[in-house]
Amino acid sequence: MGFGIGDLFWIFLLLSSLQPLWQRRQIEFRRVRTIQQFQQQRKSRVILLIHRQESISFLGIPVSRYITIEDSEQILRAIRLTPPEVPIDLILHTPGGLVLATEQIARALIRHPAKVTVFVPHYAMSGGTMLALAADEIVMDANAVLGPVDPQLGNFPAASILKVVEQKPIGEVDDQTVIMADLARKAIEQVQRFVRTLLKDSIPTEKIKPENIENIIDALTTGRVTHDYPITAEEATQMGLPITVGLPRVIYDLMDLYPQPQGGRPSVQYIPMPYDNGRPILPTPKGRPLEEPSPSQFNS
Repeated sequence: MGFGIGDLFWIFLLLSSLQPLWQRRQIEFRRVRTIQQFQQQRKSRVILLIHRQESISFLGIPVSRYITIEDSEQILRAIRLTPPEVPIDLILHTPGGLVLATEQIARALIRHPAKVTVFVPHYAMSGGTMLALAADEIVMDANAVLGPVDPQLGNFPAASILKVVEQKPIGEVDDQTVIMADLARKAIEQVQRFVRTLLKDSIPTEKIKPENIENIIDALTTGRVTHDYPITAEEATQMGLPITVGLPRVIYDLMDLYPQPQGGRPSVQYIPMPYDNGRPILPTPKGRPLEEPSPSQFNS
């Protein structure tokens, strides 16, 4: 019995619908395998907190990924399942998130007896920086950045709200702003108290000198710069944070397995080939490099 055109169409439609599922399963398998390899190399528990979908939309409504209660539940469970003598390696790529969830994760990290290392391949802003402060060591890419942890009330920095009541006569300030200023002061004090707890936990490991703690708190929590200000590895080191520059190759491999969903044409595109003396090395099936094609070859 042969297949008709209609049968072939339905088979093609079925295979097309199954292809995305197959691709997801394949990439999930590669993720697990890569994480297992990294854990074996480091003899540690590897935990990933990657919010790769920084800007997507659903039905035209912008959707953002950030640290949530669900994240804290999952990470706390991973920490509970880690034996006390096993180090934890946390790979961070996040714009920040809920203060409650961030503090829960950070407290669990500082309570873990073995060494905690945070890896930052690109950025760990706001709450991500707070999680980095809970680590014994922060390993960053040379171009990666951290960010301030000053609290935000709604759309306004707490430090800026305080400026209003400091610079204007109290009689010219409306009641709502006075209330917001009171909340802003409390929020800053709470964040400073928590950051101080994180930094003092690092003193026994001699990673952070006691005389640097207040300078770090002042730089990160008082709103001296905007909330999205990028703190480079060099600047973080000058503050006194325990920064190491240079990530293992496997970290970049893991990031490649968590791609940003594409919604149309790519905004960045390149041919991923190694270069030698300014010319790309094009591999052949036998492993011999080919010369870079000339423009005439494309036009023939």
